[in-house]
Amino acid sequence: MSKQVVAVVGRPNVGKSTLFNALAGSRISIVEDTPGVTRDRIYADVEWLDYTFTLVDTGGIEPDSPDIILSQMREQAKIAIDTADVVIFLTDVRQGLVDDDQRVADILRKSQKPVILVVNKVDDFDKFMPDVYEFYNLGLGDPVPVSAKNKLGIGDMLDSVIEFFPDDAKEEIEDDRPRIAIVGKPNVGKSSIINKLSGENRVIVSDVPGTTRDAVDMEIVHNGKEYVFIDTAGIRRKNKIKQELEHFMIIRAVTAVERANVVVLVIDATEGVTEQDAKIAGIAHERGKGMIIAVNKWDAVEEKNDKTIYRVTEDIRKTLSFMPYAKLIFISAKTGQRMSKIFSTIDTVMENQNLRIATGVLNEIIIEAVAMQQVPQDKGKRLKIFYATQVAVGPPTFVIFVNDKKLMHFSYQRYLENRIRDTFGFEGTPLRFIIRERKENR
Repeated sequence: MSKQVVAVVGRPNVGKSTLFNALAGSRISIVEDTPGVTRDRIYADVEWLDYTFTLVDTGGIEPDSPDIILSQMREQAKIAIDTADVVIFLTDVRQGLVDDDQRVADILRKSQKPVILVVNKVDDFDKFMPDVYEFYNLGLGDPVPVSAKNKLGIGDMLDSVIEFFPDDAKEEIEDDRPRIAIVGKPNVGKSSIINKLSGENRVIVSDVPGTTRDAVDMEIVHNGKEYVFIDTAGIRRKNKIKQELEHFMIIRAVTAVERANVVVLVIDATEGVTEQDAKIAGIAHERGKGMIIAVNKWDAVEEKNDKTIYRVTEDIRKTLSFMPYAKLIFISAKTGQRMSKIFSTIDTVMENQNLRIATGVLNEIIIEAVAMQQVPQDKGKRLKIFYATQVAVGPPTFVIFVNDKKLMHFSYQRYLENRIRDTFGFEGTPLRFIIRERKENR
């Protein structure tokens, strides 16, 4: 069962970001200085009672130009509704009920999606409750008063949200089928790849960037094995996001990556790898997903020679240096060149995502690595590694017990990771390491 998606919608300056931060807490901030990891977080996992859901901040839905207000608000509200399982419609008690609130409410009221009407900035319930009653006029049920700034009424709001979650939202339904998210910038050929793999034109293909707006699940059978491909909308650079439409495309890609086992990042061979590709890849890396980089339109590269593929590979590895484990394939959805290799590459990455190493074998590798390269030390105190064990898969996760985790320098942890990869490969999957302290007398 994939996580439920809850979208926060509303006019600008009603406190959406404040509410988002209050719910997301520390999860919203990324402190690692890792290239390619997105720092403009518009989504976060939120836990309430026994539920975990993905919260998305939709930004203001008021258009820039007043003459197109109604048409754009309709489109943006429609995308918000399509994206979310539950919609939190945030209003402002201090501004009162305004015409734009009514326009959005008209659209939401006609939808089949659950809507929680929330009135923000109610810092004093006794003082502002008479003003809250005004929002009954929206026809969306009982308004829930909150103060996002002071975190008042948040629990009641979340109780209302999870009432609309299905009974099995707490459970993880077993599904052994590989789930593959196809991500990348607009117009790099994501839908063309899906069509080629499926053998039919099941996804609209157009030269107009942004044709695909939904994350579409598609079942494809290859050699008797079933795969689920998730085709996502293209992601554009921030300075090209002129409409909230593009904002929701990013949300779709993020939620698709969340649901996937393996992510295929599609790069246009004629354009080369870009910093935007690195930001997209960073989403998958951060989530610990298996990673394949598909360089599409390889047939359109002019003046190729025996060194071209090595030059392109070097450029990609340099820009995506934070994920050297990613599998790299050169394809052409138009001609079908190397397209069949996608399935075998997915199988390899899935195997590595679920690979387990016996504790005894793992510690033999660690002991040998320590013997080959001296452990870090600080002020006469030397790092001691007691033992390591694998605790999870998807991605493979290891716990290393040491005498002082402050002495485990990042570079030495990377060295140990490289030694493990030298032995077992783990191509296509990130590895996670958890450093724990243990007293020496234990």
